[in-house]
Amino acid sequence: MLLGKVIGTIWATKKYSALTSYKMQFVQPLNGKLEKTGEPIIAIDTIGAGPGEIIYYITASEAVIPLDVDMAPVDASIVGIVDYINLDH
Repeated sequence: MLLGKVIGTIWATKKYSALTSYKMQFVQPLNGKLEKTGEPIIAIDTIGAGPGEIIYYITASEAVIPLDVDMAPVDASIVGIVDYINLDH
């Protein structure tokens, strides 16, 4: 799982039919110190996250697992909202 921040929502008039009930979000990847790591990606929102929220997401073929379909062209899915991060060991 990877850490990120939702920085926007994508609105599409047409998208793959299996994804019509899901939002697409722009996600800025982050490290544990909430610093940007790389370019923003597009992720399917499976939990109702919104702009400004820190989330965790999955990528690759596992990204379709949280969806209620067998197959869809999805590279990243948001699977959780972060309540807090504790870096103290």
